[in-house]
Amino acid sequence: MFSCQTRFGGGGAPGGGDWIGADTWNPAEKPVVDGEIDWPDARIGIALEGTRRVVRANNLPTHPTGRFPIARGDDAYAYDRNPNSIRPQDILLELPAVPTLAAEATCVPMGMIAFALTGVAIYNALDALGRDAPAHEIQDACGGHPQRSGQYHYHSHAPCMADTRSGAGGHSDLAGYALDGFGLYGLYGDGGRVLSNADLDACHGHIHGLDWDGARRDLYHYHLTPEYPYTIGCFRGAVERAALASPPPNRPPEGPPPLGGNRGEAILRFAAEALGVSVDALRQAVGPPPPDFARAARVLGLDEEAVRRAMHEAMRSAGGQGN
Repeated sequence: MFSCQTRFGGGGAPGGGDWIGADTWNPAEKPVVDGEIDWPDARIGIALEGTRRVVRANNLPTHPTGRFPIARGDDAYAYDRNPNSIRPQDILLELPAVPTLAAEATCVPMGMIAFALTGVAIYNALDALGRDAPAHEIQDACGGHPQRSGQYHYHSHAPCMADTRSGAGGHSDLAGYALDGFGLYGLYGDGGRVLSNADLDACHGHIHGLDWDGARRDLYHYHLTPEYPYTIGCFRGAVERAALASPPPNRPPEGPPPLGGNRGEAILRFAAEALGVSVDALRQAVGPPPPDFARAARVLGLDEEAVRRAMHEAMRSAGGQGN
């Protein structure tokens, strides 16, 4: 996986269990978060508007979830004490209706890299410590969980993400859209065979004929697989900065960050959540005031504009003005 973030530390589940071996892990032996909570206010709309595909949603899933925060009486609590609640998020994605391949593949950030037709964000395969997130973090029976700002998300193929096919033994139907506009499809390729990494390129995709908005096209697309990195290894198409940085995928839906300490710490906490990095990593990267955005971007392996925007949003939310 080509990750934009290359330095990790802080956060994440405390550790694994017997389901994790030296080189593999067994999903059947891993505990899941209890509960079956419905979300009747879930909302997702996808429309073609000129040359753009516009996704509007509130990130609440169209399927039940487990009960979060994880309760002390839940077996999962012994392995992952996720204290976060699921909260609605404002999602607005403007994607190319017919995406094209970029000259070079680009890295995937922490936070949202794709959006599922179930109304849920899809993150990359890493946790905050740089480990295999589906293996080490505990999800619910639908393969999802919330992060600090309450954004419910998947890291891999989710059991409640229906893997439908046009016919017996056929290719998987569309499961979602990557932030470069290319489609993300289920586990099955042509002929109904479950795909592996060996069938796909480094970004986890390939090209062949697809039905795309009512027309048959030879189009690049990604696939879910049971193997790491599970969803998307890198972006094969161009991703607009706005899709990565505005609004920040980890931003709480409303209100300022919890201050708790001084304003500077509040700014760092809020910006770190938006960028998907630890507070300590961001503090070291930006250096002493005034913050050096270019240096921070290089150190964290992120886009400079994304770092600048996250810090300015954090300053405004904490009661100051960004420049």
